[in-house]
Amino acid sequence: MKENKIITKSLTLYYSSKMALNSVTMQIPPKQVVAFIGPSGCGKSTFLRTLNRMNDLISGVKISGEVLIDDLNIYDKEIDVVNLRKKVGMVFQKSNPFAKSIFENVAYGPRINGINNKKVLEEIVETSLKKAAIWDEVKDRMHDSAMGLSGGQQQRLCIARTLAVEPEIILMDEPASALDPISTSKIEELIFQLKEHYTIVIVTHNMQQAARVSDYTAFFYLGELIEYGKTKKMFTTPEKRQTEEYITGRFG
Repeated sequence: MKENKIITKSLTLYYSSKMALNSVTMQIPPKQVVAFIGPSGCGKSTFLRTLNRMNDLISGVKISGEVLIDDLNIYDKEIDVVNLRKKVGMVFQKSNPFAKSIFENVAYGPRINGINNKKVLEEIVETSLKKAAIWDEVKDRMHDSAMGLSGGQQQRLCIARTLAVEPEIILMDEPASALDPISTSKIEELIFQLKEHYTIVIVTHNMQQAARVSDYTAFFYLGELIEYGKTKKMFTTPEKRQTEEYITGRFG
């Protein structure tokens, strides 16, 4: 098994003339959960989006440095961004199901990738919903609109939709910030199960959540990576004073 799934080297990003990331170097091992913490506007989500080139969609963005996934620089001109986003799935802060049936939401990605066999699609949909721990709640409602699901169910449906195209990495941008405590704990439980098969990178404002779900934590401040290491160590004996002050609630 490779030592690292994702490596960034001196990754710097500008929105027009504003620096959003300053020379971030990081290594993320496979099948681990890495949490990004830090105050609003510190670069966590921007950094997350560089890992599947979502920032390409924003005008005026300039990026330098490297992002290697399985030792390939994803910013090389030859890289197929569609294939990259299949490999690196994304779950957003606000659940964004399509205004289609539950079944069609999950079948959407496989269909786009050319799978039209009804039986195969049914298998993929069932497997993905099971992996996202929502199958038992929706198996009798597959043709109902996804819009009728609760917020927590919609978020797990979006995770199932991500899993349906068989990614290797899952990026989660505050996946539970809009959810109630029960739905949040379901999402956290799910992250725990998923890391057996996927590398997961999660942005969270919730320090307790980072401590509960992640193996490694990265603390960002003003576009800089201040500290990165094993979660347990960072939350008990951080190396940098800034990290300690943020974790103990003295700023941020």
